Amino acid sequence: MKETYYVGAYWLARRESAECCARRAESFFRLLAACDPSLAHWFKKGRTLEQALKHRFESDAAGLTKLFHQQAQEEGRFADDGFSLRGWNGQTHEAASTLSFLCGDGSFKLSNLSLFYPPEEGPAQERILQAPMLARILRAMAVAWEPEWGLGTSDEHRDLVAPEAEPGTFTSWLMYISHRRGPLPPLPPPVHVEPVEDKGTLVVLTPERFTVSNPAHLELARDVSERLAQAGLLYPLRPFDE
Repeated sequence: MKETYYVGAYWLARRESAECCARRAESFFRLLAACDPSLAHWFKKGRTLEQALKHRFESDAAGLTKLFHQQAQEEGRFADDGFSLRGWNGQTHEAASTLSFLCGDGSFKLSNLSLFYPPEEGPAQERILQAPMLARILRAMAVAWEPEWGLGTSDEHRDLVAPEAEPGTFTSWLMYISHRRGPLPPLPPPVHVEPVEDKGTLVVLTPERFTVSNPAHLELARDVSERLAQAGLLYPLRPFDE
């Protein structure tokens, strides 16, 4: 079975201005570009390849602030609705990566988020869909967006263990856990744990690609899930200022 993967970061009820969100987005794009050359330039999606390639957006804070203000004016959004963006790296199908984010939303029901989808096939997939690379991308999200929870996993594993897909409630191949949730318990090998500045902890279950077809991977995920649950670390997102 072919699995499709994604990296995501999530946080709840943190209202921020267009300028603040733009600074966070600028940091994220800068850190993302350092991960792989194919992630250095981003475009708005268009109806055709030719149209999309004409809509490269600037990833500096000033350009993003202008973009967010235009978006709010065109869509009639309120101040606490947040600011969103969808992007594509301009590569052909085999090397295409996409991303999206929502920042600054003050809702207690809809989470802010940052999502990254690597290529689904070809050499670019083999280069990016590796634990060290996805860990760098998740770390970039953690540093830039300061989320409560982050993950990197396959859609198939998420659907298997968490049909409701509530961030913070299930274990995945890679995880970022904010210090706001509390300290991590001891985790079994081959799990790798490393700090992300003073913000949280990055957890990687296996150095090889995690798949639902590998019983050892599923058993390891169950073990880690039990340990995190016993430590009180698995629960839905909470408001940022709690």
